[in-house]
Amino acid sequence: MEPQPADAGSHSRPLPGHIAAALAAAGGPADSAGQPWAGRSLSGDDATIHNFEDDDGTADSGYAAALAALAAGDGDEAAVVAALATARVFVPIVAQLAEDGEGAVGPRGDRLQGDKQADMALVTLKAPDGRTALPVFTSAASLAAWHPEARPVAVYAARAALSAVAEGAELLVLDPGSAVTFVVRRPAVWALAQQQHWTPSYADPELAQSLGAAAVGIPAVRRVEIQPGGGVASLAADGRQLPGGGAGPELRVILYLEDGLDAAGVQSIVAGLNNEWARNEMFAGRVDSIEVKLQRAAP
Repeated sequence: MEPQPADAGSHSRPLPGHIAAALAAAGGPADSAGQPWAGRSLSGDDATIHNFEDDDGTADSGYAAALAALAAGDGDEAAVVAALATARVFVPIVAQLAEDGEGAVGPRGDRLQGDKQADMALVTLKAPDGRTALPVFTSAASLAAWHPEARPVAVYAARAALSAVAEGAELLVLDPGSAVTFVVRRPAVWALAQQQHWTPSYADPELAQSLGAAAVGIPAVRRVEIQPGGGVASLAADGRQLPGGGAGPELRVILYLEDGLDAAGVQSIVAGLNNEWARNEMFAGRVDSIEVKLQRAAP
């Protein structure tokens, strides 16, 4: 993922009303802690900006334990996100030199040049699929290793998620460039922002039932199943594969079709179901990315 300055872009999906209300209550996209940037220093004793007393800057123990369980095969990514919900994280900000300010008009009509000023910018990333992602770090050390000039703002992960939504970012990327990089995908980001429990789409029986119901009335579709998509897993720096924390595709939908369909018939069925799912509010809110696999139904 490539770093880029943060800018407020349009969201690929409309924001749920409760998230929009939370953003409004937070005062809009100021910083990740909901505080104005004005008057802050980027040097000296203010190098680390947060309000967490007795914070040694290390990773939250609950998150670290959940991530270790995931790596060992004893946990899942839902447990990692649940641990993250109560964890303190660091959001990176950088100083950017603003344009020369235009001062007042002088006594001879000349315009006086103002002093250059440093603006504070939230750092975002560009994901391989073009979406915007917000990097967050579980420790001050991991942030410093990733971007030595960035300053850490310590916030709870729920506030970081809310800030990501405000910035138009659909992904949270935990500890990019570290031994384990964990991606929190859009539905989990929204759940964190609302401080609600998150169930992965591939483990959601209610969603599975809803997707199957959309195929009722299409005789050629004998059965619909869901499972984790090919992009759910993530790769640690040492080559280990973790069963979670990947950027997606998140959900694999398996369509069991009757035999004898031609290519045009299959294409029509898949396109029709995609359109039906896209209009499904549950699907829009709970699914980040999807891949469809076709399987011949047993006779």
